[in-house]
Amino acid sequence: MTAVASVEELLVAVREGRHQALPGLLKPMGQSERKAALARLKALRTELRGWDWDRWQERTKVSRSLIIAGAGCHSGAAAAAAWLGARDLRRWDRLPKGILLDVVAGRDRAWLGDVAHRLAGRTSTAQEDYPLIHELVRLSGCTVPTTDDYVYGWVETVRRAGLLRELRRDPQTPVLVPRLFETAELARPLAWSASPDAPDQWPSALVTLSEEGIVERAVLVDATVARLLRGGKPADLRFFLALLQRLELTADEERERTADWMGMASDAPSTVASHAQAVLARLTESGELPARALADVSGSVLFRSEKKLVRAQLVLVGKVMRRDAEAARELLPVVAEAFGHQDVDVQERALKLVARHLGAVPRADDEGLREELAASAALLSPAHRAAAVEVFGDLADAGSPQEYEEILPPPPEPRRLAPAADSVPELVEDLMVLSRANNEVSLYERTLDGLVRLSHREPDALAEALRAALADRWWLDDSYRWDGDRHFSGHPHGVEVVAAALLERVPVKTLHNARVWAIAPDTCAHEGVAAVVNARLWEVAYCLRTRPLPFLLATPTWHTGALDPDELVERLREYRRLDVPVAPVDFTLALLRVPRSGTDSAARAAADLGTKEGDRLAAWLSGDGLALPALQAKAETEPREDRTSGLLHRPASATRRRLHETKERLALQREFPGPFHWLGRPQTDSYRTCYHWRGGPAHAPAMLPHDREALAGWLVPALKASALEDLPGTTESLPTLAEAGDPREVAGPAMHLALAAGLGARRPEDRLAAVDALLVLAARGQLDGELLGRDLAELVGLGLMKPNRLADSARTASATGAYATTWSVLAGALPRLLTAGTSPRGLGEILAVGADCVEHCGTAAAFSVGPEGIPGLAELAARRGSSQLVAQASRLLKALNQGVEQSRPETVRTSR
Repeated sequence: MTAVASVEELLVAVREGRHQALPGLLKPMGQSERKAALARLKALRTELRGWDWDRWQERTKVSRSLIIAGAGCHSGAAAAAAWLGARDLRRWDRLPKGILLDVVAGRDRAWLGDVAHRLAGRTSTAQEDYPLIHELVRLSGCTVPTTDDYVYGWVETVRRAGLLRELRRDPQTPVLVPRLFETAELARPLAWSASPDAPDQWPSALVTLSEEGIVERAVLVDATVARLLRGGKPADLRFFLALLQRLELTADEERERTADWMGMASDAPSTVASHAQAVLARLTESGELPARALADVSGSVLFRSEKKLVRAQLVLVGKVMRRDAEAARELLPVVAEAFGHQDVDVQERALKLVARHLGAVPRADDEGLREELAASAALLSPAHRAAAVEVFGDLADAGSPQEYEEILPPPPEPRRLAPAADSVPELVEDLMVLSRANNEVSLYERTLDGLVRLSHREPDALAEALRAALADRWWLDDSYRWDGDRHFSGHPHGVEVVAAALLERVPVKTLHNARVWAIAPDTCAHEGVAAVVNARLWEVAYCLRTRPLPFLLATPTWHTGALDPDELVERLREYRRLDVPVAPVDFTLALLRVPRSGTDSAARAAADLGTKEGDRLAAWLSGDGLALPALQAKAETEPREDRTSGLLHRPASATRRRLHETKERLALQREFPGPFHWLGRPQTDSYRTCYHWRGGPAHAPAMLPHDREALAGWLVPALKASALEDLPGTTESLPTLAEAGDPREVAGPAMHLALAAGLGARRPEDRLAAVDALLVLAARGQLDGELLGRDLAELVGLGLMKPNRLADSARTASATGAYATTWSVLAGALPRLLTAGTSPRGLGEILAVGADCVEHCGTAAAFSVGPEGIPGLAELAARRGSSQLVAQASRLLKALNQGVEQSRPETVRTSR
């Protein structure tokens, strides 16, 4: 058979997907024939990329054959490894190990080893290619690869049944076991094997290997301790902690690693820190840990949030001071630092410990130490100030409490949007940044406006720059031209559709059809906002190809999405001067973004334009035109203001309210473009039930910046769900919403309900965002603490919020210095929580935060709850027992009574 015939036969077999026949066709071929075949195979690979998806079955068969044939034809190890790892050839299949080994069996051992190591270094495929790589390593006799993904593949391959037997007979075990502790992430099977006692799991198997000398015990111990000290996910650390427990370190091994235990006790997750603390306690008992070292580690441990760890450390320090009186000089200042701990029970234990051992300090050091400890007493909660005076006497500040001052962040000021890029390089840079920050609405608006302006002014220069900057986009490849058409007709993919339109990668007809796409009658708010955003992008792209706009009308003035009405009037005036027709979606969005109060002069200026759009804007600003749907939630009763406290109060019956009972607005549906019609349709509870949970639509606040209630109502279902399921990012819009709306109006019921749901989110970082929103509302004077408190209590009662999460959010808010604000919320929640019949688990934590707030606020907090106090609190405090619930109820009641006593003289003077 001629060389040409053999190449042709090989290509036919590849095209027909007869991969089983390929080894027999490749083995007789010489180097020149393989080189000629390789050029044809590369051409076929390029052709394959352009095949339509309806040929996926044929593509899969041909791809598999291409991989095999290419591996046999490549002479260089680097090129062969790149061909084997190419994702466009892999599809969903693993590499055909047996056939590939047959194809390369005659190659040089050094070549095989080089390919093995190169494949092991490919992070995208090494783990799934482990079987092939392992065989190549065995055939070549090369060193064992130690990349992370090769290790992951090894662990996945070792069978759990007979694990120890597999590890014993695998020659890679001594090399790869140490790498288990060094990979960036823990191999998943190890996370499922975290029992220290199970004989068929990894911890026991590794210890047995060390006992048999296959793996050195010192290597295993050092690697385990180092990995725990490095930290990581709690689920990963469980495996290493289980292994450490199974190793059962000797006293000498523990002593040699004293510094490591100190680091773990200070910074590691609680389970690891607890183990390290137990080791340090043993070292202390045996006299191996000096008082200075104990003081160093205690300074960190005593400020951990886990009360169990802190209490155990105080017990340990107390034992040392009882045994060694001279150690008190080193340890008491560290104990006094715990006076500033967030938990008042820890503060009390620390103060008692100082009082018990202060007398053991030598007389020469006593006075200076007392002054140092007394200075730390200022960190104590007000509840412990009297006890501090008993310990330190006049050194402690026992004067009358200073007048309380609430600490709130400054009210946020609206920030002007930076102007759009004025040059092509600057715009391209914005576009690249935007591709990595999809939810940054301000940058999105500036970039979109910049694209419109520069495509009107410098279309050729912009097109050239975009073609270079977006060279990696697949839709610029001619072989994907029709795929790109379908791609952008279904979704604009952000401002990419505008760039694609400018580069003529999307037909005008496609853009026209997309921008008039009908929206389903039952569209939810999330889909509705997305439809508006998408319609505007398609509209901009369509105009760019047919009648370029000089600039956009709806670009916001402020970071909140609000648009200054005078600025919109000037933009319309410039449109009239240029004789440019407005883009309907862009203009309607501009209407939604302008405020409709205090705009009389702008309305008159708009009317003077003498254009249809000017008249519509004038009617909109004056209130004579179309009204937005009644999106505001309505409470059943109106609020009443307590002039003495400045707080807003609502009767308890108003807690149950109907959100978003809207009427159909046919006029809005007639006069607004199609993408906005959903705003004029009735919205019910079932309408709000959808599956768009994550954080709400990012562009929603900028779409209706003056209608905070509607925006908050759209978020409520997702926020409630985030308390029950692990749905990250659901609260990220809350701080933005808190900044929206009229600064002269108190936030409405929907905003308070959304905030309440956010404060009970499952993830701490999501609760932190809700706390930020709470403080913003308080700083703007828009928070109704009692209403928010009742919402919180209702969510707890419905099982939609765990009390410990409410306590955590309240603790975080009060720790910023907003004690009065936090108390106003808790005072609204506690009556229902205390009179619910069965006290919810975690109520003690809420009472503890409330007591802390009252102790700081004093008379202001006591006065805010009225002369009758909080229903159910006195009865709870009078119960027998010393549980956390009863103890904190008693503490709160005492703090309120003290505040009432302090407020009586002032009350009398005020009444006069």
